[in-house]
Amino acid sequence: MIILRYLLFPFSVIYGVITSIRNFLFDSGILKSYAFDIPVIAVGNLSVGGTGKTPQIEYLIRLLSPNYKIATLSRGYKRKSKGFILADETSTAEILGDEPFQMHQKFPNIEVAVDANRKNGIEQLLSLHEKPNVILLDDAFQHRKVKAGFYILLSAYDDLFCNDFMLPTGNLRESRSGAKRANVIIITKCPKDLSELAQEKIKKKIGLNCSIFFSYIDYDLEVYNEFESKKVSEIKNSDKILLAGIAKPQSFFSYLDNSNDQKLEFPDHHHFTENDIQTIKNKANNKLIITTEKDYVRLKKQHWNNLYYLPIKSSFISDSDNFNQTILKYVGKSSRNS
Repeated sequence: MIILRYLLFPFSVIYGVITSIRNFLFDSGILKSYAFDIPVIAVGNLSVGGTGKTPQIEYLIRLLSPNYKIATLSRGYKRKSKGFILADETSTAEILGDEPFQMHQKFPNIEVAVDANRKNGIEQLLSLHEKPNVILLDDAFQHRKVKAGFYILLSAYDDLFCNDFMLPTGNLRESRSGAKRANVIIITKCPKDLSELAQEKIKKKIGLNCSIFFSYIDYDLEVYNEFESKKVSEIKNSDKILLAGIAKPQSFFSYLDNSNDQKLEFPDHHHFTENDIQTIKNKANNKLIITTEKDYVRLKKQHWNNLYYLPIKSSFISDSDNFNQTILKYVGKSSRNS
């Protein structure tokens, strides 16, 4: 597979030229970007694969929702619906996509919408009777038709964009120079004890004049379902099934794993079939099944008596106050300007 990627390097060059021309056309105004008169924060990455966008969006929701009416807008990856959809009590993971549905259930007081056309999605949100004060765009760093007021670029610690190559040789959706559009960069999924020296080396390697923060995935101390919870410390040594349909699930497995556990790994955003469900239940044979929060919203409609999920959140190694104030300052200033 690695050899094949290197053999495809000429296609990476072609793809890089195409994306660079596209960015030039937007930067020069030949292709039009649309701005809006309320705070719009875009969270995204340069690469394909899991960089922790959903935990970062949830972090922003917790930060801003006490003082602002929040809406999130994403394309709703792998949803079985088209066009603009606003989440309501009839929504499902199939209609919204798993991550938007997860946010809808987790934060019932915010508006959750999906639309592949982000411009149309924002216009629809602003036409609501009670329009939002702030819109959070999920996975929209390359969506140049909308000009967000603030860009947060995520890059995973073990897969830094500055070390990567364009698709298909590497995982970059566009050139590394696209990072210059970011107002802040967050290096995600770091070791919790990452030293200041190691942080400075990464900042120097990135070499951009913007604020760079470092975050880690903070796992909950309990697993949950709709009826009860169990302490991780009590179940960790029990034989169980660990189930994940996410990108890069290794840290999830490591947090819960003991030597007798069986790990079931599915593709990111996997739609579980009846055969999948039956296979999982047969393998479990009444053992506990622990899955991710994103997978749980797709699986819970089945009949389970032993399925639990592990919540996660994004936490900063340091400088969280600085990050919070940067966001609050942008939102406050943009709100006054609007």
